[in-house]
Amino acid sequence: MAKNRSRRLRKKLHIAEFQEQGFSVAWHFAEGTAVEDIDSTLDAFIDEVIEPNGLAFDGSGYLQWEGLICQQRISNCTDEQRELVKNWLEARKLSEVKVSELFDIWWD
Repeated sequence: MAKNRSRRLRKKLHIAEFQEQGFSVAWHFAEGTAVEDIDSTLDAFIDEVIEPNGLAFDGSGYLQWEGLICQQRISNCTDEQRELVKNWLEARKLSEVKVSELFDIWWD
């Protein structure tokens, strides 16, 4: 049985029209990669892929990185954005690039 919830409650719970879909991403730098190269690659990732497409990235790592990508505003990521991220990482010759399917970032 579906519950009727107010707009305010739907927004607070991140459901219905306020649901947000994103995806996880992971990759590895080659063993022995210099810290400066890692930093410059991540700066380029943010400048060339994340910011121009209205995305947000929350991740961490050193040689092995993983994180979550979602929209900067309440919205859903698209399969095209997933492919864009994957292609950009693979073009930089990073290994074991993994991009998940879209999922509800609040409830999955």
